[in-house]
Amino acid sequence: FIFFFLLLTLSPKPLQFSPKSSSETETDPSSPRSTMSKQTYRVCFCFRRRFRLAVAEAPDEIRGFFNRYSENGLMSADHLRRFLVEVQKQENATLEDAQAAINSLQELKHLNILHHHRGQSLNLETFFKYLFGDINPPIDLKRGVQQDMTAPLSHYFIYTGHNSYLTGNQLSSDCSDVPIIQALQRGVRVIELDIWPNSNKDGIEVLHGRTLTTPVELIKCLRSIKEHAFTASDYPVVITLEDHLTPDLQAKVAEMVTQTFGDILFCPDSDCLKEFPSPESLKKRIIISTKPPKEYMSAAVPKDAQEGDSQNGKTASDEEAWGKEVPHLEGPASGNDKEETEEDEDDDEEDPDEGVNRFQKSLAPEYRRLIAIHAGKPKGGMDECLKVDPEKVRRLSLSEQQLEKVAEDRGTDIVRFTQRNILRVYPKGTRITSSNYNPLIGWMHGAQMVAFNMQGFGRSLWLMHGMFKSNGGCGYVKKPDFLLKSGPNNEVFDPRATLPVKTTLKVRIYMGEGWYYDFRHTHFDQYSPPDFYTRVGIAGVPADVVMKKTKTIEDNWIPVWNEEFEFQLTVPELALLRLEVHEYDMSEKDDFGGQTVLPVSEIQSGIRAVPLHDREGKKYNNVKLLVHFDFV
Repeated sequence: FIFFFLLLTLSPKPLQFSPKSSSETETDPSSPRSTMSKQTYRVCFCFRRRFRLAVAEAPDEIRGFFNRYSENGLMSADHLRRFLVEVQKQENATLEDAQAAINSLQELKHLNILHHHRGQSLNLETFFKYLFGDINPPIDLKRGVQQDMTAPLSHYFIYTGHNSYLTGNQLSSDCSDVPIIQALQRGVRVIELDIWPNSNKDGIEVLHGRTLTTPVELIKCLRSIKEHAFTASDYPVVITLEDHLTPDLQAKVAEMVTQTFGDILFCPDSDCLKEFPSPESLKKRIIISTKPPKEYMSAAVPKDAQEGDSQNGKTASDEEAWGKEVPHLEGPASGNDKEETEEDEDDDEEDPDEGVNRFQKSLAPEYRRLIAIHAGKPKGGMDECLKVDPEKVRRLSLSEQQLEKVAEDRGTDIVRFTQRNILRVYPKGTRITSSNYNPLIGWMHGAQMVAFNMQGFGRSLWLMHGMFKSNGGCGYVKKPDFLLKSGPNNEVFDPRATLPVKTTLKVRIYMGEGWYYDFRHTHFDQYSPPDFYTRVGIAGVPADVVMKKTKTIEDNWIPVWNEEFEFQLTVPELALLRLEVHEYDMSEKDDFGGQTVLPVSEIQSGIRAVPLHDREGKKYNNVKLLVHFDFV
């Protein structure tokens, strides 16, 4: 009895007796969108807590804009056009655009909030619904491809997968065509396949060699690629092959590839290209990229590879539920270099023209003809690797750790190399849980193919998803001019240089909604509504990287923060805006409430409804933030 008395009198949140169960909510049936007015939570066998549930209402600043751009409480199409031009910075907005926006809200008539004077005006509530609706996104994907697509492939960041056939971890998961299909449907343009002889040495399988992964037939992967290659984008798909075959099996691969893809397969006229063709010229084409294979060796796991995969006993449980914070780019990666490069698949590549490796056999001629983008790592160390040949272009692969090490003192050489050639960066071998690294280390040096494990999730992968929302989500993003051009003395962009502030982005987080509809009502807290806060920050070059957070709003499904954050950007072209919502938990780890990443270069100014996504990058049905973006 004393315990319950103290619970009643000392709790900072009022406790009331209620006949309702913890899952029940009092509602107003005349207001479907704001159905909740009170909600109760069971505290113990005879006590329940009742909370008044907020209704989504326009913040004061939104009311101010409405009053400024309306007359007698009504906003006409002309008023809305002025608002679009002056506040939303849509300089080309027409009266027809404004009228189309009003017409799109006709579906809200049943809520009795659309003014019925010939359907030509908005009242405050419909104006608020318009701003907080799907019709008002932060990035206009409907614009489609906006960038010049006629430059060489080396002028673009390309949406790139790593070990695209794996369904889970790098050691024991199944190999399948399903993750390949999912990647293509998301817009990924580079698919990696590791090809090995089957157990009878008479067929070809796709698997992660020297591991316990179960194989999938190569032909199944090829057919799935053909079927789904251009569902999300018409721009070319590159298949990078990690080849562990003998010449007779290479000939079989050549036959499979030729028969599967037919006329859509791009085969260059000469062995080596002097310049890469453009994405525009390769629309709906399949491109093969590989290096010369080594003699097939037994798939037994070497002792040193076993040691390299140990990851020092680190397990996935060490990571937060939504992934570790993205590591900074300052300084080399920590850890044992030997351990972390044992599995680097390209460490012992050789120049395809040299052919001096004692394990190497001649390439099947029909197989060689299929290779459009030649890969190889010449002898002679990094000097030879980064040498630019004016007569031919090629692809070079470096692990994330190799790139970080080389970038310490040769960052400009990497940038110069990537102006004509393609650089692929891949995860280090000890990422056995299919985690990822900071993609900015590759992008800021001009690397076109920053290869990621697409089957996982976490903050690094969210950055990848965010970057390729650019350019209509076509999978190709034009590199900034400063990564493509040289100065009068042949100088190029220095990723380590300190640069002046180029622009300032102001972000005001007004409020959020939608969790009540997309989550169980006890998902965040068994005994009260959630306590939400928002993390907002920038991923980009080191000078621009920062994370900030709002205050925590307690016991509210519709939190109102109304806080502004300012970000000074030295390289806005590579900056990504990060937004994450979490639910504060005093006793345990904070709960995840949604995330999104937006390319700063494509953010539309003004007040925008920002949809949030789950850990895997899937958009929630209702969860979103109302945010004001302003560039100064």
